[in-house]
Amino acid sequence: MDKQDECLSTFIKGVMLMVDFTAPQEVVDAISSIERFIEQEIEPLKKKYHYWLENERNFYDENGLYAKEIQEAMREVRMRSAKAGFYNMFGPPELGGMGDVFGPVAIAFIYEALMKKYGLDPLVMEIFPGGLFTGGLTPVLLGLHPEVKEEILPGVASGETLLCFGLSEPDAGSDVWNIKTTAVKDGDYWVINGTKQWISYAPYAQYAMIFAVTDPELVKQRKGGITCFLVPFDGKTCVTTSVIPILGHLGGRIGIISLENARVHEKYIIGDLHQGFGKALHGVDLGRIVMAATCIGVAQWALNKAIDYANERKTFGVTIGNHQAIQMMLADCAIEIYAARNMLLHCAWKMENQEKIPVKEISMVKAYSTEMAQRVIDRCMQIHGGMGLTNELKLEKAWRWARSQRVPDGTTEIQKRTIARRLLGGDRNF
Repeated sequence: MDKQDECLSTFIKGVMLMVDFTAPQEVVDAISSIERFIEQEIEPLKKKYHYWLENERNFYDENGLYAKEIQEAMREVRMRSAKAGFYNMFGPPELGGMGDVFGPVAIAFIYEALMKKYGLDPLVMEIFPGGLFTGGLTPVLLGLHPEVKEEILPGVASGETLLCFGLSEPDAGSDVWNIKTTAVKDGDYWVINGTKQWISYAPYAQYAMIFAVTDPELVKQRKGGITCFLVPFDGKTCVTTSVIPILGHLGGRIGIISLENARVHEKYIIGDLHQGFGKALHGVDLGRIVMAATCIGVAQWALNKAIDYANERKTFGVTIGNHQAIQMMLADCAIEIYAARNMLLHCAWKMENQEKIPVKEISMVKAYSTEMAQRVIDRCMQIHGGMGLTNELKLEKAWRWARSQRVPDGTTEIQKRTIARRLLGGDRNF
């Protein structure tokens, strides 16, 4: 084979790899192992905690927090998952994870498969840390002081210790440069004051990764001046003041954090002083892949329910799948899922095989998949008619969840702004 033929062969193999969206064998094996884990470890817990899991009035307490039984069930899942090797499988290898083996493509396949089979099962969703970049062995923790790593990583890795990501504030969501929380140097300590809002897992975490202004002048220039601190919830100077229920739920996992003269030793700075904003972005891209894969999996879960119902429910003497109106809705769902799935896998492939981060494509995947999920689930509810509105099938719960995914990790509108700016800046390839 001459040099030209060798180059052509390499190119063809590369193209085939790019378009072959078959899950690698190690991923297939991992999914099978996780499903066995669910059958052996989680199904018994679901039976044990059925009373609290199946009724939202029991799922939350009077303050909107998870009931203590739910918290215990979730803790058991995390601890068992960590022991089985799943809880940390996507974490950086430098922290003891297996992120070098299971990258973006594997993450996309695994999350999609589990959501497609189990839907939004609250215990199944505890197998992995929430958000990946905000909990568990998050890449953000790579910036910890060695002494602090020894102090907290064992608990984080075991699933015993929960973290939350304290970036957003009442006046700083998409515009993170507008944060008002401050940290003032006092000897070897920093004194932190401020409020964080919309913080996932804040009501249940032991530590918060708090972003605070440490150099106001740099912040004004948008050149830095924000530092990330690891702050313990001590019940006095750093507390969760309330839970934020959303979309009709009786409680939730989102909270408001109040910091009042919280004294933090300088060894608890994560990363470099004044350069914490980079930590805020580190791993966000992977989080968007997780969100997209979850949306695609849940959309397939809903479509499968609709297909089964269309083959069973009869009106006017035939199953409703014979009616053209139902057929059109099913087809539209399939088209959108297919488009989102291939978009996701191609983007994940780019993340693994290209040096530059595919910023434009990641924003496309996040925007399209979250919008798609709600449209698909809405159609599936419509196909079920009155049954689709009941709590029994959990479709309405999935619809509410899908609606919520269009806001965090950058709203659809912010994603479109990013896409447009990349296009206008010369990034025209796909």
